[in-house]
Order: sequence, then structure tokens, then C-alpha cells
Amino acid sequence: MALDNVVKEIMASADRQVDEIRSQTETEVRAIRAEANAQISDMKEKEDKKLNEETERLRRQELSSAELESKKVVLSKKKEILAKVFETVLAELESAPRDVKLGQYKSMIKSASSIISKPKVLISPKDDFTAKELGVKSVKTDQKIRSGLILQSEDDTVEVDMQYEALLQMVWNREIKALSDILFG
Repeated sequence: MALDNVVKEIMASADRQVDEIRSQTETEVRAIRAEANAQISDMKEKEDKKLNEETERLRRQELSSAELESKKVVLSKKKEILAKVFETVLAELESAPRDVKLGQYKSMIKSASSIISKPKVLISPKDDFTAKELGVKSVKTDQKIRSGLILQSEDDTVEVDMQYEALLQMVWNREIKALSDILFG
């Protein structure tokens, strides 16, 4: 019996130690789980924040890209309109009535008289003005000229390009900034 009591005491002591170890282990497991859950929660929060930031960055990037593409399309259309206006104005100048063109040509010759007095004139084959009508030394046609004229000195050392396209391009280049400000803001 005494042996039974000793065995019971040893068993009871072992059970207490097992219960104590089990309790400590469960406490440690709960602490480890709590720490792991906290770390997981922190990691999840950081990853969610990264995901939200990346999503917002991509959204802004896409919006910016779409706005840029939209601006390109609008700018392209505006340039197309400006080119059409240029060509329309040039066509109107080229198709002006003979008396209007004669007045314009005389005015051009007069404005260049300080550079070349009594110039030779090159004109488009479409124009049929005489030297007498224009008040110049001579008139020759040149296939390269669409409209307007080129004035040359007698010795061909000085030339003044007064073709409509060249004059219009000069005005265009001078005024494009103001025009762009009006059109494009």
C-alpha cells in the first residue's frame, strides 16, 4: 500500500507538472498567436496601404495619360484648323480679281522701292501683268511662283521675295504666338 501511495503521489505530482507545463504552453501559444496576429495585422495594414497608394498612383497616371492624349487630339485638330485657315487665306489671295491683285502688286513694288528701284519682276504664269502696268523695268514668268512676285535688282544681286505664301508665312510666324494664346489659352 505504501507503494501505491508513493505511486499515486508521483502520478499526482506528474499530473500537476503536466498541467503546469500544459498551462504554460497554452499561455505561450496564446502569446505567440497574439504576436503573430499582431504582426499579420501590421503586415496586412502596410500591404493594404501600399495597395491603396499604388492604386491611387496608377489612377492618377491613367488620368494624366488620358488628359495628355485628349490634349494631343485637341491640339492636332486645332493645328489642322490653323493649316486649313492658312491655305484658305492663301487661296483667297491667289484667286483675287485681276484689279485687286494689280493694286496689291503695285503696293508691294512701292514698299520695296527703297531696296530696289525699277526692279525686274518674276510672276506666276497665271498672272499676265505687263512691266508698264506694274511700273517696273521688266516682267518674266516663273513656274515656281504660285502667286505674288519676286523683285530682283538689275544685276541680280538683290532679291525681295513677295510671294503671297512667303508673306503670309512671315505674318503667320510673327502672329502665331498671339493666335496660340487666343486659341489655346
